[in-house]
Amino acid sequence: MIRLAERSDVNAILEIYNEAIMNTTAIYDYKPHTIENILAWYDKKVQAGVPILVFEENQSVIGFTTFGPFRAWPAYQYTVEHSVYVHKKHRGKGIGTKLMGELMGILNERGYAILVAGIDGNNEGSRLMHEKLGFTYSGTIRKAGYKFGKWLDLCFYQYELRGPLNPTED
Repeated sequence: MIRLAERSDVNAILEIYNEAIMNTTAIYDYKPHTIENILAWYDKKVQAGVPILVFEENQSVIGFTTFGPFRAWPAYQYTVEHSVYVHKKHRGKGIGTKLMGELMGILNERGYAILVAGIDGNNEGSRLMHEKLGFTYSGTIRKAGYKFGKWLDLCFYQYELRGPLNPTED
């Protein structure tokens, strides 16, 4: 089941996120986040009206997705970047694809034009999932990050959403 995250889900979200930090290059961060970090992140998303979607199976949260601004300047108001993470024991089961489908529907309803994915160059599973969803490759920043004793290439993908009916420069 996919649903909106609740404050009681933050421990499961934190576990999924920290596992990705400590064991993968999906997140270019070095240290695990704290419960205080994730609660502040959750509260900020809720206050901004930005959904955090979770995938629940057998009453356990095993994946989540959300979005945020792509860049801070106003002309980027119709472009957002997303995050999607799945518990290590449940990867490769289509959970990320289902979460993304739900998120893309919400973004279309809200009038966004472009959805950006920043994916580590070695994360073939994520790249294939995004391509299957209709994302197109937009370019690579070589040596964008350094983790686990090696340089990391960051690949960008984009998906064209419906966009706003009447875009403005507000």
